[in-house]
Amino acid sequence: MARIALSRRTVLIASLFAPVLASADEHAANALRRPAPTPECDDDDMTPEQSAGPYYKPSSPLKDDFTADASEGRPFLLGGTISDSACKPMSGCMIEFWQADQRGNYDNHGFRLRGHQFTDAEGRYMLQTIWPGLYPGRTRHIHVRIRPASGHLLTTQVYFPDEPRNRSDFLFRPELLIQFNEEARAGRFDFVV
Repeated sequence: MARIALSRRTVLIASLFAPVLASADEHAANALRRPAPTPECDDDDMTPEQSAGPYYKPSSPLKDDFTADASEGRPFLLGGTISDSACKPMSGCMIEFWQADQRGNYDNHGFRLRGHQFTDAEGRYMLQTIWPGLYPGRTRHIHVRIRPASGHLLTTQVYFPDEPRNRSDFLFRPELLIQFNEEARAGRFDFVV
């Protein structure tokens, strides 16, 4: 029998994303895949809307890996789920991401650090990207736009924990904080639309 060596980082990522990536028996897998989203599934606690900002560009490419778009920057993995207010996973949602590069600049001529993907049958998404840079007046954030097959379009932003600028950014909302595991370089955010 061959032995598989697991790195500490692999174990940490697996534990962070176990609810997203679980594939045990059906009962256990469903329990792991559907943790309480952030925020709770409830019409009163939908993921808050925020501005698309001045840097939104339509027609982004199908892309779930932004790391090739940045020659520098701290890579990390962002994943989670999209559910409706009844906690049902929303498959086939288009989810767009756009963000600043490591220096705080947006690509307004092309599609570097911009792209979209579709949620799977369990409402899951996963993006490989870099830690966004800072620019004047804003804290670190990633823009998100979710287009369900039917229903409400959600435009919002997600934020990073323990950022000094979170206190001074007038758009920052604590309910939009990514659950982040620094050692694993992985974060999770579950959207309710």
